[in-house]
Amino acid sequence: MDAKILMIEDVPEMAQLVTMYLEKDGMSVTPVQTAELGLEELKKDIPDLIILDLNLPGMSGFDFLKKIRAEYKETIPVVIVSARDADEDIITGLGIGADEFVTKPFSPRVLVARVEANLRRQAKTEAAAEATYEFGPYTVLLNSCVLKKGPAKIPLSAKEYEVLEYLIKNEGKTLSPDRIYSDVWKNQFGDITAVAVYIQRLRKKIEEDPANPLYLKTAFGQGYTFDKGSK
Repeated sequence: MDAKILMIEDVPEMAQLVTMYLEKDGMSVTPVQTAELGLEELKKDIPDLIILDLNLPGMSGFDFLKKIRAEYKETIPVVIVSARDADEDIITGLGIGADEFVTKPFSPRVLVARVEANLRRQAKTEAAAEATYEFGPYTVLLNSCVLKKGPAKIPLSAKEYEVLEYLIKNEGKTLSPDRIYSDVWKNQFGDITAVAVYIQRLRKKIEEDPANPLYLKTAFGQGYTFDKGSK
């Protein structure tokens, strides 16, 4: 599963073990040892999910969770992983915004399954909150101008997104480069060759085989057609 995970865990051996299992499942992991470093990472990039220990040097996991729930509008799923298993700790963690509480010791495979379940739930929640368009493994969040593959965002420039959305809204139609350029660029800058450049960029990001595209097809001598394909 392609997703970005921020892990705040002060025991290096534990962080390495969990990272290995998550990366084996296709996720990218940024491990840090303190809540303060976790906050710095959040300023750089918003992860798809946070794995959080409670007993940390400096700021506690509880205080970190309270802070991000107060300051970040994004509903980032948080999975607490802690040796603290008292009912009061579990109730407190869930009460201040954790989505899951996993007690140590735990099976790394079970943790990965819990992470995946929370990522899927978050993806469904986001999709339900706004207008969406789905094709293959992708979801376009039309209000947010975001393309996602499963729970992971596919980085697109503003113009790449505009071209993709325009083609999607004209699904099944063969559109000439002249028409695409006129409608998307409004003839404000550049030239018509930009259309082919952006089509190639999009193919590299969404097609398994850009040379044999499933979605962004070429109608030779006529232009381009968006084909939703099959899931």
